[in-house]
Amino acid sequence: MKNKALLTIVIVIGVFLILFGIILIWSVGVYNNLVTTEQNVIKQWAQVENQYQRRADLIPNLVNTVKGYAEFEKNVLTEVVEARSKVGQFNVTPEVLNDPQTFQRFQFAQGELSNALSRLLAVVENYPELKANENFLQLQAQLEGTENRIAVERKRFNETVQEFNTIIKRFPAAILASIFGFREKQYFTATQGAEIPPKVEF
Repeated sequence: MKNKALLTIVIVIGVFLILFGIILIWSVGVYNNLVTTEQNVIKQWAQVENQYQRRADLIPNLVNTVKGYAEFEKNVLTEVVEARSKVGQFNVTPEVLNDPQTFQRFQFAQGELSNALSRLLAVVENYPELKANENFLQLQAQLEGTENRIAVERKRFNETVQEFNTIIKRFPAAILASIFGFREKQYFTATQGAEIPPKVEF
C-alpha cells in the first residue's frame, strides 16, 4: 500500500514537473520572441531617424543656395529654418514609441518641416537662374531621394510595429507581454494634407 501511494506521489510530481517544464520552455520562447520583435521595431525606428537626420543635414545647404538667389523670400526661408529647429529640439529615444502624445508631436514637427520644404521648393519656380544652378539641382535630387527613403523607412517601421503589436495582443502571449511590460508601439500615420505629395520635382 505504501509503495502504491509513493508511486502515485512520484507520478503526480513527475507530471507536475513535465507541465512546469513545458510552460517554462513555452514562456522562454514567447519572451525571447517579444524581445526580438521589439528590438526589430527599435532598429527600424533608428533607420527612420537616420533618414530624417539626412534631410535635416541637407536643409542648411539648400537654404543657403536659395538665399543667394531668392533674397525676397525671407518668410519662406525663415519657416524652413524654424521648422528644422523644432525638429532638432526633439530628444528622440526609443521610449517615444511607447508615448502616443510625444510620438504625435514628433510626427507633427516632421510634417511641418516637410510642408515648409514644399513651400520653399514651390517658390523656386519664380527663379529660373536658381532652377538651373548645379548646386541647387544636386541638393534637390538628394532631397527628393531622401524623401523617398523616409517614405520607405516609415512603411517598414509600420510593418515591424504591426508585427510587434499583433504579437503582444495575441493570447496567450498577451499575458507574458503584460507581465513583462511590453507595451503597444505607435504607428506613423498620415498627416493632414499628406494625400498631396510635396513638390520636389519641377
